[in-house]
Amino acid sequence: MDTEHDVPATMRDGTVLRADVYRPRSADPVPVILMRTQYGKSGAQVAPARFQPPDWFASHCYLVVVQDVRGQGASGGTFSEFTHDMADGYDSVEWAAALPGSNGKVGMYGSSYVGATQWLAAVTAPPHLVTIVPANTASDYYDGWTYEGGEFRLAFVQPWAIDSIATTAARNRNDLSALARLEAAAGEPTRWLNFRPFKDLPPLQPQNPAVAPWYFDWIRHSTRDGFWTSVSVRDRYPSVRIPVLDVEGWYDAFLAGGVENFTGMTTRGGTETARANQRLVIGPWDHVAWGRPDSRPAPMLADIGPVGNSPINELMLQWFDHFLKGADNGIGGKPRVDYFVMGANSWRQASGWPLPQTEWANWYLSGNGGSAERKGSLLPVLPAAQGPDTYTYDPAYPAPSLGGHSCCGAMSGPQGPYDQTPVEQRSDVLVYDSAPMTHDTEITGPVSVTLWAQSSAVDTDFTAKLVVVKPDGQAVNLNNGILRTAFRDSLSQPTPMMAGQPYELHIQIWPTSYEFRSGDRVRLEISSSDYPQFAPNPNTGEPFGQDTVTVPAVQTILHDPAHPSSVTLPIIP
Repeated sequence: MDTEHDVPATMRDGTVLRADVYRPRSADPVPVILMRTQYGKSGAQVAPARFQPPDWFASHCYLVVVQDVRGQGASGGTFSEFTHDMADGYDSVEWAAALPGSNGKVGMYGSSYVGATQWLAAVTAPPHLVTIVPANTASDYYDGWTYEGGEFRLAFVQPWAIDSIATTAARNRNDLSALARLEAAAGEPTRWLNFRPFKDLPPLQPQNPAVAPWYFDWIRHSTRDGFWTSVSVRDRYPSVRIPVLDVEGWYDAFLAGGVENFTGMTTRGGTETARANQRLVIGPWDHVAWGRPDSRPAPMLADIGPVGNSPINELMLQWFDHFLKGADNGIGGKPRVDYFVMGANSWRQASGWPLPQTEWANWYLSGNGGSAERKGSLLPVLPAAQGPDTYTYDPAYPAPSLGGHSCCGAMSGPQGPYDQTPVEQRSDVLVYDSAPMTHDTEITGPVSVTLWAQSSAVDTDFTAKLVVVKPDGQAVNLNNGILRTAFRDSLSQPTPMMAGQPYELHIQIWPTSYEFRSGDRVRLEISSSDYPQFAPNPNTGEPFGQDTVTVPAVQTILHDPAHPSSVTLPIIP
C-alpha cells in the first residue's frame, strides 16, 4: 500500500478539498471507499473503537479516500453544517471514481455526521456511487438531530457545536483568538448549558462573525421550515437508488432516524434493487462506544460483554465485497434487520421493521402515579372512573437526565442505561407500573404514549420514559421521548394550547429491544423535563431560545374511560 496526503479535489464552485488516499499495490483497478469527515481525515474515525484504520481496508484491495469536508482540516472554503454536503458529496464521489487505480465503483462509510455526508451525497444520485454504510446517523436534521418532538436537544447540540465543529473550523481558518475562547468554553460545558438566552450564547459569538453563524441559524429556525427541509433525507428516499447497510445503537443519539432510513428505503427507495438491499443492524451501544473492546460505554452496557461487540468492520467488508466486487457471499438480496435483545443478551434477525410478528398491546395509566407511595399502575384494560394526577413543573428546577439517548460525552450528554431511582423520588416525575411479568416477554420496536393532559401554560413539555423494574427494585431506562405541546399537530406550524383544556398528546418513545424476565415490571415515567438532555421549556409560549423568563406550570394527567392515557408496547410472541 502507498499513501498520498492532501490530494486536492476541486468542487464545482472552485473550492479545493483535500484527502488522504491509501492505494493498494495492485495491477488491476480496484473499487473506492470514501469517507467525508469534519473530524479530521488523519483520524478516520478509528477512535474511540470504531472503524479499522484505512490501511486495513486498503489491504483488502480497496482504494481508500478520507477527505476533510469544506472548511475543516486541510480543506478550503467556509464550513457550514450540512449546507454544502449535497453538492460537495456528488462532486467528491465523481472525483474519487476517476482517481488513478479506481475501477469507477465507489462506496462510502462513516459514523454520525460522517453518516450524514453519505446520505446527503446519495440523495443527489452520483452515477458512480454504488452503496453507502452510514452508522449512528439521522433521517432529518431538524427532527431527531437538532430538535426532538419540537424541543431543543441541548446536551448534544450545544457542547458538540462548541467543543467539536466550531473549534476545528476556527483552527482551519487559523482564527487563534476564537480557538482559544472555544477551547476554554469546551472545558466548562455545565456552565454554558445553563446560559440564557440561547440566542446570545457567548462562546459562539466572538467578534469574528464566521465563528458559528450556523449555530444561531439552528436557534432561529426552531420549527421544521424550509431551512431544514432543504437538507432533509426523509423527504428524498425516491432519489436514493443504492443499497444501504445502516448500523445503529439502542441508546444512540440518532437511532430513530436510522430506523426511519431503513423503513423509508425499503418502501420508497428509488429502485427495486435499492429497496431489496437494505440492512439494519442495531446493537447495545450508545453514540460513541459501539466499538466496545477499548471504548467506554455506560457500565450496564459494558457488562454485556463480548457478545455485544460491534461487527461493523467485518460486516462492512463483506458488504463492499458483494456490491463493489461482485462477491457471491449471500449478504444481499432482501431487507434484513439484525438486532440485539438486551436482557436476553443475544442477537436475533427479522425481515422488516417493525418486526413482522409484532403484537401491539395498549397498557393504560391508572391510580396515582404522583403519590408518595408511587401507586400508579399500568393495566391491560381501561381503568374505572378516577381522578387525575397533578404536579408542578418549574423550568428553573427541571428533572435531571440520568442516561438516555443523547450525545456525545459523559460531562454533558446523558447516554445509556442507569438506575432511575434517584430521579423517581421527585414530585414532578409520575410513575406507573405493570404487574410483575408471569413469563419472559420480549419487547422490541417503537413505543408510543397517548397522554391526555392539560396545563396551566399555553406551551409546555411532556416527557415519557420506558423503564424495566427488576425484582430487587432497580429501575433501568430503556428509552425515552419528549413532546413540546405547541408541536402536537405539526413540526412546522406550532399552535398554542388553551390553558386548562385537555388535549390528546402523542409522545414517541424511541425504539428498544429488551427481554423482560418473569418477575420484572414495565414502568412508565411521565414528567415535563429531562435536563440537560433537552432544553427546559420556559412555559411562556415564546419561540425557542429568545428570552430568559420562565413560568411554573401546573400539569394534569387524566386517565379514565373518557381520557384513556396509555402506552403502546410492541410484544414479540
